Amino acid sequence: MATCDLTQEELAEFRNAIRARFSWDDSISDDELHRLIEDEVFRSERARRMTAGERKAAILRLYHSFRGLDALQPLLEDQDITEIMINSHHEIFIEKRGELRAVNLGFESNERLEDLIQSIVGRVNRIVNEASPIVDARLPDGSRVHVVLPPIALKGPTVTIRRFPRNPLGIHDLIAMGAMSQEAADFLRELVTAKYNLFISGGTGSGKTTFLNALSQWIPAYERVITIEDAAELQIRGVHNLVSLETRNANSEGKGQLGIRELIRASLRMRPNRIIVGEVRGAEALDMLQAMNTGHEGSLSTGHANGARDMISRLETMVLSGADLPVSVVRQQMASALDVIIHLSRFRDGSRRVAEICEVAGMKEGEVQLVSLFRFEEDGERDGRLSGSLRRSGALQNKRKLRHAGLLKEETE
Repeated sequence: MATCDLTQEELAEFRNAIRARFSWDDSISDDELHRLIEDEVFRSERARRMTAGERKAAILRLYHSFRGLDALQPLLEDQDITEIMINSHHEIFIEKRGELRAVNLGFESNERLEDLIQSIVGRVNRIVNEASPIVDARLPDGSRVHVVLPPIALKGPTVTIRRFPRNPLGIHDLIAMGAMSQEAADFLRELVTAKYNLFISGGTGSGKTTFLNALSQWIPAYERVITIEDAAELQIRGVHNLVSLETRNANSEGKGQLGIRELIRASLRMRPNRIIVGEVRGAEALDMLQAMNTGHEGSLSTGHANGARDMISRLETMVLSGADLPVSVVRQQMASALDVIIHLSRFRDGSRRVAEICEVAGMKEGEVQLVSLFRFEEDGERDGRLSGSLRRSGALQNKRKLRHAGLLKEETE
């Protein structure tokens, strides 16, 4: 496929010439705009030095600058691209099939990139400016967008776009990809059905949201589920009684902000069977734990950590950042609320896998106890691909919920 070889200066000249040929408003149709761009390109001296493929790419590039997402459009149409990283208007990197690389694309200027950013955040009623230079948003296809503006971003506007597949991966897909074993999947299915409170931990890009979506397929269709996120990106299907809540930034006057904490509290008055918090990052961890401790069993959430034990420490820090509570009380809250922690890792070959499944097994000598149930064990490498499997390393101790759900097998008693 030919690429657009126009320089940023040439793109700007074409755009200005096209704008000059009509009164810019939304009344011009897509077909009319396309014909106008074709006419402008074909009559130019530059077009005579292009191949047919290069002319087609230039026309599409210009069209996308008016009606699409400019330089991002061809990247967003490539389903193999999972991450788009814009470091400045002329420096763009992508992740494709687990590999990071630069692409020969860019915007006319920082101003053009800023215009696109304002268009993206405006669609989801978000505000980003010098006074509030960091914002989370999303694209119409559900992709997550994180924006950082100058003066915080020194090289210019910075945008990170996390892509999600149009058809969310299911557990069977994850098993086929080697992310987990069938035995572990069967075990987790019983936990979800029996309403164990599950917490998914992992580093950036380890697949926490994908895994949470996959687990949610086992939630009974008749249950009422409330999802709470900073920027809505969960793709939960099969649950009919679903309410999705999204945080709101403060307006230009600094008012009207609604964070995760407020939404968790509001959700408790909406008669949920389960609450799913997309990700906890701060003091809202306490509200999440309290919700799990007050009858909302089967709830799920995710958080950033380097391991299951590290996740416990991070949750403790999050709770203490917003509440003046004794450490012993916080640890008891965690031990009572959480049943199982599933830790995901991104391994050196770029693969994303379940690294460990741990049971939160109460308190001992003032510490939250973790018992490893499954652990990924390496067998070496073959053709650059890590070889190994998720193997059972322990037995579940708390079987009360399995017994209550009628899922406890005779041989496990």
